[in-house]
Amino acid sequence: MGTVTGGATGATGTAAAATGPKQARSRVTRRHLLEAAVSCLAEHGWAGSTVSVVAERAGVSRGAAQHHFPTREDLFTAAVEYVAEERSTALRDLFHAGPAARPAVVEALVDLYTGALFRAALQLWVAASNEEQLRPRVTELEARVGRETHRIAVELLGADESVPGVRETVQGLLDMARGLGLANVLTDDAARRARVVAQWSRILDAALG
Repeated sequence: MGTVTGGATGATGTAAAATGPKQARSRVTRRHLLEAAVSCLAEHGWAGSTVSVVAERAGVSRGAAQHHFPTREDLFTAAVEYVAEERSTALRDLFHAGPAARPAVVEALVDLYTGALFRAALQLWVAASNEEQLRPRVTELEARVGRETHRIAVELLGADESVPGVRETVQGLLDMARGLGLANVLTDDAARRARVVAQWSRILDAALG
């Protein structure tokens, strides 16, 4: 009996050891799909971004992509959420010691609304306005990402939202940042963006103390 028990334990250990690398590969595949989806959406828009196109860019089969994300909507909403979370983490890491100089924080927040992530999110919003199945998922995602970004902004700016008007000031900053990101979609708006960031830093100093 002792010999049989030892064999069973050995088999279990072998199975567990095999599962570890398999799970790791699955996580890598999932990450590649999410990153490829954001790139495709930013470059080709909703109409040109299919599961097959994303799978090819990620270097996996369509079947593997659908194993992780059964529908197109699953894939692209998960992709935008994933990269938004990655950007939020990176933003926190930049200022891990707490409130920082406001011009640096404002510039970092504005940077969230430029680049591939914002372009991908913008394409998703446009698609959601026409795709009934996609709209509630994107609406919920945008609300969740918006709340998290607002919390991060409050934390990094050292803002006290118990003071009347402070919450609206912080939200105004994020709305302004989104507008600058939209302007940057068609043209390089870096010079004007730098002037606006400087002015908003002065406004925040006056409003937040």
